[in-house]
Amino acid sequence: MLTKKVKKRVSLLSILLFLLIISLFFILKSLTSNILYFKSPTDVQLEQDVNSLKKIRVGGMVKKNSLNINDNEIKFIITDFNNELLVSYTGTVPNLFSEGKGVVAEGRLQDKKFFIADRILAKHDEKYMPPELKELMNNDAK
Repeated sequence: MLTKKVKKRVSLLSILLFLLIISLFFILKSLTSNILYFKSPTDVQLEQDVNSLKKIRVGGMVKKNSLNINDNEIKFIITDFNNELLVSYTGTVPNLFSEGKGVVAEGRLQDKKFFIADRILAKHDEKYMPPELKELMNNDAK
């Protein structure tokens, strides 16, 4: 037979466990709506259905001679050297964005060949150093 003290502890632990499960459920539910999946152009081509409402990130290299800048729209091709994806973007691009460099575009697929970007993220290698810091180090070395 359980004493009052043991019954109280068991009920308290069961309530805490229940609250933990409920809070974990809501946390995971909110995370699934905010997750952005990263795909390469090959992943996009292999995908069975294209969901134009779902936001994703597409990454690869900006193809040489593909950069086309109009008044307020920038079009370029992202390649993973197997497949290509045409990207359209309206806005300002990062300083590191250029042809032949890595890029990640965040937005929505219109179809398997065309991507409308909301945001552009330029990638750099581990040897990157901001110009200001490089200049400062060169001045100190002299």
